[in-house]
Amino acid sequence: MPKKKPSKKLTHFDDQGNAVMVDVSGKAATAREAMATGSVLMQPGTLKLIKSRKVKKGDVLAVAQLAGITAAKRTPDLIPLCHPLALSSVKVDLVCDSKKNAVHITATCKVTGNTGVEMEALTAVSAAALTVYDMCKAVDRGMTLTGIKLLKKSGGKSGTFTAK
Repeated sequence: MPKKKPSKKLTHFDDQGNAVMVDVSGKAATAREAMATGSVLMQPGTLKLIKSRKVKKGDVLAVAQLAGITAAKRTPDLIPLCHPLALSSVKVDLVCDSKKNAVHITATCKVTGNTGVEMEALTAVSAAALTVYDMCKAVDRGMTLTGIKLLKKSGGKSGTFTAK
């Protein structure tokens, strides 16, 4: 029995298998938005230090929020085939959850352009989570970064995606 071909072609490779930046010059500029999420799981004492702002390196939530915003703006410097975008908005929210001993992170990025902002939202969440880890590792090296994923995206030819 012949193998089925994938229904979609990987866009970051040419016919010879070389990595390429996708040509988006023919795409229409539309309003695009993406939201990503992730969490940092930790010991109860670590979360207590974060909430009381007693971590020696400073205000963990404020620094992680800035790290996420900065990372979204620098995504093409980190992910080789991402296009530089003139982001119109980056919002990074961090919420402490005492029941799960976690910091939950949500990032929303917006642009009016000819390519999406999923990678910027995912990069913002990742950098914010890494910053929480970095600032708290002296007291809790067992923290876990988890659940980093795209929640939704809208705009562009492919339309709206919402995670299940």
